[in-house]
Amino acid sequence: MDYVDFILNLAGLLLWLNWRALRFDPLGKRRPATLIGTLRRVEPQRLRHWHWLAAIGGLLFVRAIFYRQIGPMSKPVWAGTLDLGIVTPSFLSNSFGRMCLFSVLSFGLVLAVFYLWLLLLSLLAGPEPMHGLVRIQLGAMDQQPRWLKLFLPLVATALLWWCASWLLAWCGILPRPVSTAQRIEQSLLIGLGSYLVWKYVIGALLALHLLSSYVHLGRHPLWNYVNATARTLLRPFHRMPLRVGKVDLAPVVGIALVFLLAGLAERGLIFIYARLSF
Repeated sequence: MDYVDFILNLAGLLLWLNWRALRFDPLGKRRPATLIGTLRRVEPQRLRHWHWLAAIGGLLFVRAIFYRQIGPMSKPVWAGTLDLGIVTPSFLSNSFGRMCLFSVLSFGLVLAVFYLWLLLLSLLAGPEPMHGLVRIQLGAMDQQPRWLKLFLPLVATALLWWCASWLLAWCGILPRPVSTAQRIEQSLLIGLGSYLVWKYVIGALLALHLLSSYVHLGRHPLWNYVNATARTLLRPFHRMPLRVGKVDLAPVVGIALVFLLAGLAERGLIFIYARLSF
């Protein structure tokens, strides 16, 4: 069931990406004053903006019904989980209301992680034309100052958790904080934990950079983007003696260091969150 949930979340994400990209269709908004404004589609445009959002809503609702019907049949009864790193809320499938809530929050989590990845790529500011794909999804946020984009995961995630914690406590999924101060502290910890998802993007970029350094993979713009962003990430290692002959160990050291620090940070945040819960 967890794999089914993951695949359906990816399907919902693809629908979301299509909805976001539709407004950048050069034939979607035609202006007669421009050359492209004189072009017309061969076939009529059947899908509108709201169709994609309606499809996402239908997907989330239908799969909640599916989870409610199939989950109780498994032994033990299946429960949907939201892996937030620091805390993992669990939703038993014996309640349709909880399955609806889980369906929405599960997709929201995948969407949030995706945009956190895009925010990191925006901070790295790789070369065009590949960075244009990041700009399409982030919109005006891509043009904001670097300091704002750097602190946005902390602020946005803390505020989202602040709102979600009320609902989760009311549903009995998580214990109710004993005070407002405890709720704020927990929200800040969840916000700090949001940076830990960057380790996967950093690890992937450095691994692909290492691969392309020794294997010729063509001249596709993707590889120029990967190498440029990886060099930005490896800038702190430039003065370190990490080259042995023709072998550059900087990407390997970078990957190991990022996952080591992320693991230690996650354990520390889990420990602090557990102490705050009592």
